Amino acid sequence: MTRWHGNKEFWISALRSEAPAFRQAAGQPGALAATVPSCPGWTVEDLVRHLGAVYRWVRSHASRGVTSRPEQPRPVVDDDVPTGPAALTWWDDEYSALLTMLDRLDPEMPAWNWAPQPKKAAFWHRRMAHETAVHRWDAQMATGLAEPVEAKLAVDGVAEALDSWLPAGRRRGPTDRLGVVQLAATDIDQEWFVRLRGEAGIALLDTATLLDTADPRARALARGTASDLLLALYGRVPFDVLEVTGDVTLLESLRTG
Repeated sequence: MTRWHGNKEFWISALRSEAPAFRQAAGQPGALAATVPSCPGWTVEDLVRHLGAVYRWVRSHASRGVTSRPEQPRPVVDDDVPTGPAALTWWDDEYSALLTMLDRLDPEMPAWNWAPQPKKAAFWHRRMAHETAVHRWDAQMATGLAEPVEAKLAVDGVAEALDSWLPAGRRRGPTDRLGVVQLAATDIDQEWFVRLRGEAGIALLDTATLLDTADPRARALARGTASDLLLALYGRVPFDVLEVTGDVTLLESLRTG
């Protein structure tokens, strides 16, 4: 099994690809008013304003060189965020400014983040690549046929959900389940074992140290493309798009986003 690890160059490259694809979908005639099936209650315009606000928020704190919590702990879509077609121009400016900042930012620089991860700027290179990729999929789903997330990017996105989102308590599924879930990507050689520990949270088992004789006691196995695994964890597609065996209900404990 390969163990894929992203880096600044990989995440910047992904952002350079995913952001223009998001912009193309959102900029189609009439697209701003389209409803987003994967984000109930949202329109594409809401997506544009949200993603631009996220970009602005990250720029406000990621390059400070300190690990202290910023004054504004989460992105906010303020009244000053434009609406209608002007939101697209505003988004263009926010994306350009974010890309410039991230491109110059040393990934080893101290930087706050909300996850049980090293407090380094690399967290935000990774986070912005995946935030953009998932919302690109949302925008395409609202305006036409959504393209899957590229396999290596999706693998890293699954890893981020398991090593950052879920351990940080950002779970949208039940938190009282016990057992082990195995996730396996069918289009790239990658798998994960996740131990559900009820209210104590989750533990991502290091598959590199599992011996052939080790018994992780998996009670659920979900197999699918890396993109489908990622989108299922984010609640964008149902788990039944995957090949699932064992206790299917355990998978609901892995929903995040």
